[in-house]
Amino acid sequence: MTAEPIAETVASLMPRAKTELAELVAFQSVADPAQFPKSECEAAAVWCADTLRTEGFQDVALLETPDGTQSVYGFLPGPAGAPTVLLYAHYDVQPPLDETAWVSPPFELTERDGRWYGRGAADCKGGFIMHLLALRALRENGGVPVSVKVVLEGSEEQGTGGLEQYAEAHPELLAADTIVIGDTGNFRVGLPTVTATLRGMTMLRVRVDTLEGNLHSGQFGGAAPDALAALIQLLASLRAEDGSTTVDGLTADSAWDGLDYPEEEFRKDARVLDGVGLIGDGTVADRIWARPAVTVVGIDCPPVVGATPSLQASARAQISLRVPPGQDAAEATKLLTAHLLAHAPWGARVSVEQVGQGQPFKADVTSPAYTSMAEAMRVAYPGEEMQTSGMGGSIPLCNTLAALYPKAEILLIGLSEPEAQIHAVNESVSPEELERLSVAEALFLRNYAHSKQG
Repeated sequence: MTAEPIAETVASLMPRAKTELAELVAFQSVADPAQFPKSECEAAAVWCADTLRTEGFQDVALLETPDGTQSVYGFLPGPAGAPTVLLYAHYDVQPPLDETAWVSPPFELTERDGRWYGRGAADCKGGFIMHLLALRALRENGGVPVSVKVVLEGSEEQGTGGLEQYAEAHPELLAADTIVIGDTGNFRVGLPTVTATLRGMTMLRVRVDTLEGNLHSGQFGGAAPDALAALIQLLASLRAEDGSTTVDGLTADSAWDGLDYPEEEFRKDARVLDGVGLIGDGTVADRIWARPAVTVVGIDCPPVVGATPSLQASARAQISLRVPPGQDAAEATKLLTAHLLAHAPWGARVSVEQVGQGQPFKADVTSPAYTSMAEAMRVAYPGEEMQTSGMGGSIPLCNTLAALYPKAEILLIGLSEPEAQIHAVNESVSPEELERLSVAEALFLRNYAHSKQG
């Protein structure tokens, strides 16, 4: 097998891909109307739907999902008797965080030092562009040999489960022989990788109340219970001294059996400051792929600027708990909730609200589709063999699809390698990775079609 015609076609399409990615990145499609107008997500969905129609997709639709967002669907029929492949990405993005920390505007695709910067460039608007490039390359080199369904989720980053609920109510819509999730990434740039496992997650908001109202810290401090201090002590109970996650009843000593992640490489990828140690125990791979990890992702408290000498009557935090394969996210939610209620200091009143949940996922990497992908990646990345790794993040839809279509093979690839810095400021995508993975996906679709014919 040779990649030359496909690779040449993809290379010729890269300027168009950059233009399209710039158009898509420009939509401020954060699926949270409290932060950005809902119209931004709606406009992005329309752009994706119009693009699919231009590519010849049929039955293109904006799916109104139960969480109030829209997913985009389209179907491209293949030759008679050909297998069906579902291609997934999501057009919603994380908020840009501190826009002043971005070197270039977050919603303006900007080329710098050989990478394209912008929110969603890698996660996961670039994933949609990758799918388009693969299909266009096939069309110009003999045609698309499979039937293709594309679904683009509109609320993946929020974890509110809109598409999962829609798929469960319309199980025939996304049925496919193989599913390619374009929302993970290579272990590092230039090393072709499929993701074998995903951690699940649960997201909770915890509120602590101690007083009827704020008090003067000089007049009452030292005896009156401070809700912010109580919250800090409560959150501290979620970690051991070495930083390991310690939720009562939750197992946290599993080991990863697979690709190693050397500490020095991890420190560089994570941009850990000199002299600052890593947290937890076991190997890095154990910690990020095989064990639960709790993170405080937000706290409601007075900002430093404008703070007054007051004891806080109430305080609130949002907590993310990543749940590894082999553990149940619903059970982890119960354990985390019970831990928070049990560890409240000074009799503080604690209430807990669940705002998101997704189960962990483990793929069958011995399936025929993985053989086809390995062959494709070997050609798209000369001299490299396909690797399998874990991913600490979550894609709740994977488990829904696995349950709905137990015979379907599910592969996870994408553009979110470590340098992409997804979810952080200055997110970027490597155009070389976009090009090579598009070639790999095109070759995979061809390989997979041939394997089914045989």
